Amino acid sequence: MALSGMRGLSVFISDVRNCQNKEQERLRVDKELGNIRTRFKNEKGLSPYEKKKYVWKMLYIYMLGYDVDFGHMEAVSLISAPKYPEKQVGYIVTSCLLNENHDFLRLVINTVRNDIIGRNETFQCLALTMVGNIGGREFAESLAPDVQKLLISSSCRPLVRKKAALCLLRLYRKNPDVVNVDGWSDRMSQLLDERDLGVLTSVMSVLVALVSNNHDAYWSCLPKCVKILERLARNHDVPQEYTYYGIPSPWLQVKTMRALQYFPTIEDPNTRRSLFEVLQRILMGTDVVKNVNKNNASHAVLFEALALVMHLDAEKEMMSQCVALLGKFIAVREPNIRYLGLENMTRMLMVTDVQDIIKRHQAQIITSLKDPDISIRRRALDLLYGMCDVTNAKDIVEELLQYLSTADFAMREELALKAAILAEKFAPDLSWYVDVILQLIDKAGDFVSDDIWYRVVQFVTNNEDLQSYAAVKAREYLDKPVLHETMVKVSAYILGEYSHLLSRRPGCGAKDIFSILHEKLPTVSSTTVAILLSTYAKILMHTQPPDPELQQQIWATFAKYESFIDMEIQQRAVEYFALSRKGAALMDILAEMPKFPERQSSLLKKAEDPEIDTAEKSALKLRVQQQQPSNALVVTDQHPVNGSIPASSLSLVKVPSMSSNAEVNSPEHQRLSETNGSVSKVDGQSSPPSADLLGDLLSPLAIEGPAASSVSAEPISRPEGASPSAADALALTPLAEQSNTVQPIGNNSERFNSLCFKDSGVLYEDPYVQIGLKAEWRGHHGRMVLFLGNKNTSPLVSVQAQILPPSHLRMELSLVPETIPPRAQVQCPLEVVNLRPSRDVAVLDFSYNFGTTLVNVKLRLPAVLNKFLQPTAMSVEEFFPQWRSLAGPPVKLQEVVRGVKPLSLPEMANLFNSFQLSVTPGLDPNPNNVVASTTFFSESTRAMVCLVRIETDPSDRTQLRMTVASGDATLTYEMKEFIKDNLVSIPTAPPAIQPSPAAAAQVQPPVSPTELMDPGALLAGLL
Repeated sequence: MALSGMRGLSVFISDVRNCQNKEQERLRVDKELGNIRTRFKNEKGLSPYEKKKYVWKMLYIYMLGYDVDFGHMEAVSLISAPKYPEKQVGYIVTSCLLNENHDFLRLVINTVRNDIIGRNETFQCLALTMVGNIGGREFAESLAPDVQKLLISSSCRPLVRKKAALCLLRLYRKNPDVVNVDGWSDRMSQLLDERDLGVLTSVMSVLVALVSNNHDAYWSCLPKCVKILERLARNHDVPQEYTYYGIPSPWLQVKTMRALQYFPTIEDPNTRRSLFEVLQRILMGTDVVKNVNKNNASHAVLFEALALVMHLDAEKEMMSQCVALLGKFIAVREPNIRYLGLENMTRMLMVTDVQDIIKRHQAQIITSLKDPDISIRRRALDLLYGMCDVTNAKDIVEELLQYLSTADFAMREELALKAAILAEKFAPDLSWYVDVILQLIDKAGDFVSDDIWYRVVQFVTNNEDLQSYAAVKAREYLDKPVLHETMVKVSAYILGEYSHLLSRRPGCGAKDIFSILHEKLPTVSSTTVAILLSTYAKILMHTQPPDPELQQQIWATFAKYESFIDMEIQQRAVEYFALSRKGAALMDILAEMPKFPERQSSLLKKAEDPEIDTAEKSALKLRVQQQQPSNALVVTDQHPVNGSIPASSLSLVKVPSMSSNAEVNSPEHQRLSETNGSVSKVDGQSSPPSADLLGDLLSPLAIEGPAASSVSAEPISRPEGASPSAADALALTPLAEQSNTVQPIGNNSERFNSLCFKDSGVLYEDPYVQIGLKAEWRGHHGRMVLFLGNKNTSPLVSVQAQILPPSHLRMELSLVPETIPPRAQVQCPLEVVNLRPSRDVAVLDFSYNFGTTLVNVKLRLPAVLNKFLQPTAMSVEEFFPQWRSLAGPPVKLQEVVRGVKPLSLPEMANLFNSFQLSVTPGLDPNPNNVVASTTFFSESTRAMVCLVRIETDPSDRTQLRMTVASGDATLTYEMKEFIKDNLVSIPTAPPAIQPSPAAAAQVQPPVSPTELMDPGALLAGLL
């Protein structure tokens, strides 16, 4: 019978292993489970052996990952069996299938207790193992006293006592009340005299748990722990089975030193001396060898010893020895050892006496910044940041700036912040600080927060000796062909305030400054346009009497932006235009920025504040949204005007229950609020703070009046070739089919196409409502603000707005109020995260009631592929290795495109610039070809470079051959289709993103292909 039972289990296991696929395995398992269920129903006919066999099968099925929701009672009943084989399977299967809250466990508490207090050591071990695995409060309350008796019993074998100690540890973690502190202090001290290392190791685990909660009650154990370390360090009375690669019980050594770290100090001089002798022996006797297992064990002991040395605040000589030892470890080949070395050296920075010794290893630490392992690079960065002071700040910051250009995108933001903080804290002089921050912005503009350039502006404003130097450096950076927008902001601000100090320098006159800044105007975002307008006003103020030609140019710019859709820019343009006509009085109105009040650096505050977990941030944000009915801002007008709503007639009010914690941090907003005659004054007082320039997308939007002509609604079409999704299917429905009696004003498709290439404008308009949009994009994150404007004198009710995002976008729209007051405007922020490359389009489902009229429209949102692109200018040395590494489909795709609207090469270059692709002239020897590059950002790809080559036919401009390459196959395909769609059906690119004449001149064909023959020949071979 036994042979038959074993054969049945073996056959079942063989059958499962021989299944060809998952479906066959499931069928076989279901068949066996059905058989077991049938046999259990006739339990009276089952012998203990048969029951054991079926329970073993249940355990095997459970281990395969299938749910076993029956047979628990049969498994539990086997615990009461008198024979070891049945009792063993009962305990094992119960430990695996049941958790601490299962009701069946209450049925076996008495049986388990009888086994624990019984004389059979094998049964004791089985019971202790199961209790230790399951734990639970009921087990702890019922069985803890019996487990404690076994642990302190001198008549039990070491094996039983070892299991009893581990079982007690599990019960203590579940319910600390099971151990009486008063009674266990002396008992633990006695248990530490145990000679058996197995029992001693288990007892030490219990001690670590006890002293971590209350070290005061266990002071008597401290000398015993030191004696245990002495015994192990001298290898005295350590059995061979507890020696691991020549190291006496490394597990016990680590646990003992960890227990000692919970005691604050060691008062007894003899005990302290003995402990330091042991630690000295460990430090001296540890070195790197070829055997990996021995290295792991010896280094585990060593790093715990280092932690104990730092905890005890040892003498400087021993600390110096520790640093020297760590210096050797950060230079070894094994990455795990290097990581631990850097981490422990960072911890040692808390000991002030060893910082000078750590500086000796600065070169090796800097080398670790180039390690292939990003975790090691992060630890090296933390260590450099911590060890920096006045003596080595220049060297470390310069190294960080050099590393910045090659660092991972995941590290650049942290790297930029730490470099800025170090430059501010330890700057030997302020001119060096300005140099560092400007280099930082130039090399990593996308990763430099606004706080950094705000801070440098504050330093320059508060130090007169620095102003001329800062203006010179800002002027030099403006000559660079590629300039990040943050650099434009800081340069514009500094030159607006202090360019008059450079008037005698060549190329620094008012006209020169205006000309070079004005070249940047068409390519920057609205926040930077606002700063540039202020700069122009400052330039006029500093050139009194004004230069007529310069004055006319600036006035023309103000006049151009007087009707701009952004309320902030519109208001500045109008008021600066009016102020600039006051002549000499302008000197008093736009006086230089006063000194900033002394305040704590926001950078240092950011470094000190602990980071909140992303999940916690999300929870806080959700909680705030639930407490507030709306976080929209409403613009109201008490004086209705027929037709359009003038910007000047709108006032900003807040929806009830909305809390505003935005503060003005930008120097531009502070200037407006503090300068005499500022436009932000209310009743003679400075206006309350509002959000910073880059982060604030909630500035009022000017609502345009109705268009001159009204056209019929058009179907909302998707880009050709885009795969439809459930959300986008709604966008394909023509407005005429949506049972609306209200027709839109203007062409929705044209408005959507226009917004695909600019960041602000009108998305939709009808006789009752106008929906404006303003957006800001950074990496794979974006932020839109929807401006819902009520154009009439009656409220709009039952307002609803819902975002239907495609699968590649994560979008979160703030709550929209159900009612928009008359002549009011509501601002609703919309957060966007790009998850992966796709051309699918998000849809806004918007509806409202006006009187008896119900209006429902579905509008495409311009969160399209090119919004997550950043132009990337590449040199020959950078381009060729990238192109060469991307060989063939699917990462490199080529297609002949026909039916293209004829374009000249400058026009095609301008079009590519509007796509956020950087055209690089001279890379291709054929002057009829265009080569461009860009960087795509998404959560899945992070930063991914994409390369494009267009080969045109001078005799037939209606066709071309296009090659697209990137490191991601999906991105390559989507980018190719996106460019093809826009070449075949070319949208009208907005003026704001047209390149300047100087930029257009740069994309002209080379004068002679022979001038770049070598790289051109190489490119032709690669392409």
